[in-house]
Formats: sequence, structure tokens, C-alpha cells
Amino acid sequence: MAKAVVMPKVGITVESCIIGEWKKRPGDLVAVGDILFDFETDKASFECESTEAGVLLENFFGPGEEVPVLTNVCAIGQPGEDASALRPAQAAQKATASEPGRTEAAGTKAEAPVAGAQETAGEGDIFRISPRARGLAERAGEDPRQASGTGPMGRVVEVDIRRLMSEGRAKETRPAPQSAGGEYEDIKLTGIRRAIARSMKESLAVSAQLTNHHSFDATSILRCRVEFKAAGGELVGVTLGDMVLFAVSRTLKNHPDLNATMPEKTTLRRYRTVNLAVAVDTPRGLVVPVIFGADKKSLIEISKELKELAAAARSGGISPDLLQGGSFTVSNLGVLGVESFTPVLNPPQTGILGVCSITQRARQKEDGGYEFYPAMGLSLTYDHRVVDGAPAARFMQELCKNLENFTALLLRG
Repeated sequence: MAKAVVMPKVGITVESCIIGEWKKRPGDLVAVGDILFDFETDKASFECESTEAGVLLENFFGPGEEVPVLTNVCAIGQPGEDASALRPAQAAQKATASEPGRTEAAGTKAEAPVAGAQETAGEGDIFRISPRARGLAERAGEDPRQASGTGPMGRVVEVDIRRLMSEGRAKETRPAPQSAGGEYEDIKLTGIRRAIARSMKESLAVSAQLTNHHSFDATSILRCRVEFKAAGGELVGVTLGDMVLFAVSRTLKNHPDLNATMPEKTTLRRYRTVNLAVAVDTPRGLVVPVIFGADKKSLIEISKELKELAAAARSGGISPDLLQGGSFTVSNLGVLGVESFTPVLNPPQTGILGVCSITQRARQKEDGGYEFYPAMGLSLTYDHRVVDGAPAARFMQELCKNLENFTALLLRG
């Protein structure tokens, strides 16, 4: 009897994945553990191993298609077997018909709720939507009933709302124009690039963003860096960026509105610990892993964990659970010579810090003369719906002071 292989659920928060390249074709022999296809979430890539042995009878989705987790993606069985009953639409209908909570009386049907879904009475039917999808729709000001549900039994899931936001309802896909003379080429965006585009568009659409630009005297952290190198051991690997992360994790504790998220329009969620998200540049695009409980970790622990997370992110094998749950984000472009920039909020967070390069600036001395000093730029973008300019400036003042007196900050822990 033919068996289905489902789209794996690779993280608690992952609701859908994008099919990459199929490694097996219909008619190929398949053993348990063989790689069937690769797929990606919005942040990482994985390979799907076969859970069945036999012949690959049918692929239900093609490369580039977005598939809800735990949905049938292909069928494996004996040559010539009929796999039509395992196709996602037929399988969902079969599951609905055999649902224990479904009864028929006097020509009417009653349905049991889907676990984890929210239901709303409609015009003679039941509207199913996941809590995450409803929350996203509310933040984005979208009508979730305009979305086409791709979840179990037609439930609207998060990816359906994102598709509604980015493409509009029932929008036809038009063929891309071709260049007759070869002046250009059309490159299809990868899944992670599309996810970044959706996230950035959503961020600007649902929040009121404002950026403050500051700088501090980097003499202290530069001196510490020289001392760390001289000391040897684990301290050798500590970077200026690590020091900034350490200072941010300590400073945020006094500014709870910036160590927070807005899961709903009227709710501010303050975190008791600092879950520090750090933007990492990878060959596939921007990935933002999280150092959980950064305020309780030492400078060396933060430095080591960031390196491990960055390596996993660049390899494409990082767990999606490590890319969710951040309470504040830091993005460092200083190593690329950027002197000032405007980072975009990582929704639903209320703050993100941009770390800039070190430049030489002049200041007046007590004797009236001038001296040059190394100044590092910092750019804070915050959600003006919950954080005003003055509180944001006070956070930056304290952060700059902590960085200018980094040795004292280390001693305080």
C-alpha cells in the first residue's frame, strides 16, 4: 500500500517550508533514509529523508513551492500503485470525513474544532485560522478572510497572511519579461530573500520607526582588546562587536520598553531577560540568531556562543528555534566601514541597534588645544508607538557611558 512522506516540522515556530531540489524522481527506487529533496525555511536549509522504502510514485509539489509542515509531499509504494488518495487535497477531505467530532443529523454537519486553531462563525460556515496568522493579520491591518487557507482542512496559517500581504488576493502570476539582446537576466528570489522582503515590508508597515545616531569614545574598548590579545587563551577571540553585545545586554535591563516586543497593537511585552538577536551575513542572506539570556552570560560566553551561532547560520543548518524569540537586535556594519545607517526593526521587537565603524574625531582639550580620539558610531532605531525620543536617548547615553568605561562594566558583571 502506498505511503505518504510529509513535510518535516523542523522548529516549533515553523509553519511552512519551501521545496528546493528534488533528489529523487518518480520511478526511482527509494530506501529509508535516502534524501528525497532539500527544503528551506525563511532562515535555514535542510534535507528531507525518506521514511518509507519502495518506488517514488508521485511528487505533489515542485521546486519553489511553499508547503505547510506535515503536509503530504510525495508518495512511495510499489510500481503501478495508485497514489491519488494521498494527494494533499484528497487526504484532507478524507481526514475531514473521518473526523471523530463530525456528525450528521437532519441533513446538517457539525465539525469539531481543529487543535490550535481559532474558529469564527461565518455565513453558514466555519472560518479556521491559527493564532499566529490572526495576530499577523491584526498587526498588518489585513482581513484574514481574504486569504486562501492552505493549512489542514483549509485553515488559514501564517504563510497565507504573508502571501496576502505581499501579493494581494487572487493576483495572477505574470511571466517575467525576457531580454532579447541579453542586456539583463531575471533571477528568481530565493526563499530566504523573499522572507526578508516580507519581513522588512511588514516592519515598516506596522510600526512607527525613528532612528537616533550617537557616538562614543572607543579608547576603552580598544585598550581592552589589546589587553585581551596579550592575555591569550579564550580572550584572544573576543571582538569589539562582542564587547558591544555585552554592554547592550547589561544596559537594556534599565530600559524595559526597548527590551520588548509588540505581539499585538495594544500590548507591550516586556522581557525579564535579554534575548539578544544578532544579525549575521550569510551567503543565503541575512540571518538573525538569538543569544538567549545574554544578560546572565559572561563576555567570553557571549563571544563563543555568537561564533557558534554564526557558523551554524552560514552553513544553513541552524535550528529555526534559534532564530525566534529575540527581545532586541544588534546589527554590526562597522566592519564594512559604514559610519552611520538606519537599521529596520526586527518585528515585533521595539528596538534595534546599528553598530558603525570607528572614525577619528577632534575635540577640544582643557588647555584650549585639540586632540583626536577614536569615535564609534551607534544608530538606534525604535518603535515610536511605545518609545519616545528622550527615553531612547537616555538608553544610548547609558550604553555609551558603559562602553567608555568598559573595564568598570566588566567588574560589575
